Amino acid sequence: MKKTLRIVLFVLLAIIILSLAYVGITFPPVMGGMAAKTMCSCVYVTGRTPESVRERELQVFPGLSTANIVLNPGDSSVTAKIFWKTSKAIFRKGLGCTLLATLSEEEVRSQKFSLAKPPAVDQDTLAWPSGNIVPGVIPAGIDFPAVRAAIEQAFLPRDPEKPIFTHAIIVVYDGQIIGEKYASGFDQRSMLMGWSMTKSITNGLVGILVKDGKLVVDAPAPVTEWSQDDRKNITLNDLLHASSGLAWSESYFVPTSDFHRMFIHSDDKGGYALQKKLKHQPGEFFQYSSGTTNILSRIVRQTVGDEAYHRFPYEELFYKIGMHHTLMEPDPSGTFVGSSYSYATARDWARFGLLYLNDGTWDGVRILPEGWVDYTTTPANATKKGEYGAQWWLNRGNKDRPILRSYPSLPLDAYWADGFEQQYVMVIPSNKLVIVRLGVSHTGIEFEQLVNRILAALPRDER
Repeated sequence: MKKTLRIVLFVLLAIIILSLAYVGITFPPVMGGMAAKTMCSCVYVTGRTPESVRERELQVFPGLSTANIVLNPGDSSVTAKIFWKTSKAIFRKGLGCTLLATLSEEEVRSQKFSLAKPPAVDQDTLAWPSGNIVPGVIPAGIDFPAVRAAIEQAFLPRDPEKPIFTHAIIVVYDGQIIGEKYASGFDQRSMLMGWSMTKSITNGLVGILVKDGKLVVDAPAPVTEWSQDDRKNITLNDLLHASSGLAWSESYFVPTSDFHRMFIHSDDKGGYALQKKLKHQPGEFFQYSSGTTNILSRIVRQTVGDEAYHRFPYEELFYKIGMHHTLMEPDPSGTFVGSSYSYATARDWARFGLLYLNDGTWDGVRILPEGWVDYTTTPANATKKGEYGAQWWLNRGNKDRPILRSYPSLPLDAYWADGFEQQYVMVIPSNKLVIVRLGVSHTGIEFEQLVNRILAALPRDER
């Protein structure tokens, strides 16, 4: 009996030691990397205070808020130390922040890219949506007090123990702003994190290349590393629909997941993802994957070419639709992190939604190819609830039981860009509506209720 007890105690002790070793080895690089990158971007890109970032963004994971974080204004960098591991993120003008992985800081800072020059226009002198002047004539039939009340409701705290920090909400109906509010410390010029809404931007960049005849949706993805094995059958369509079949773990709470190995330990995010082996037949299994989107971002770079690549999103998309205060950040290899790292004002995010609401055209000019929005909002064949199209989330529902969908009370044609911490750009074509919500929320927000309150305030024939 005593021998058995000693064995049990020995096994338990071994498990405890191994668990502590696992935590001590794997968690510090992830937590430190997240803390350094988040603080760097929030301070140097969006102009936030370190105190605000600690209070909000760094509360998402245990340990982040207690990291030893040092801001270095001299070289615009941030270091974060957790236990034995120190991580560093550096800011470069026009590129934003980059978390260092294996390349040295000197190597990354020595990179030279051709960057876009912002348009020489004052948007405060131009009418919305290309500019910032909101027309005095407003759409008829809208219950504006109800719109304001709905927006105000979304800013109110529900539980002091689980704060919801809404930073901005903007509502656009029939092309016009009918509601807009910012939290204290934020305004219409504040650039805010989009997180995975960046995936929907990547959709737009791919679409532009399709329009120009440089990419073909149904053709095999132009990834040379796949040409000699069964991955050669993965199409661009499979990647866009997150149905590549590549093995992938998107877990945010397991430090050894592919997600963290890519973001924390790899210089080339898309390069890391494309090395994964095929686990399912292409097109037959839906797997939400930041890795898949970064493969798309790498394809965009290879298709455009390095000389024009870092200007491409700005000259061919952002500046053409008035998104003059938008930024995408690259990884250490210089490729934009197309899955996650973009920043824009609430009005710029709304402009992005309007582009899709208007079938990919802007002021009469076609930006996205004809039919691209229909393609984007057609559910991936591998989805069970029609919940995902081409890098946008959908509300289509199960084809046999449409009630089985993400937001049962919202219109079937609703679709949205969706980012970590409840960032949303929702587009509802049947109601001519775009709703943007930006903030930091570690618990769920009542987004469906917000949208329903807005819908109830529209003219009766639009409800």
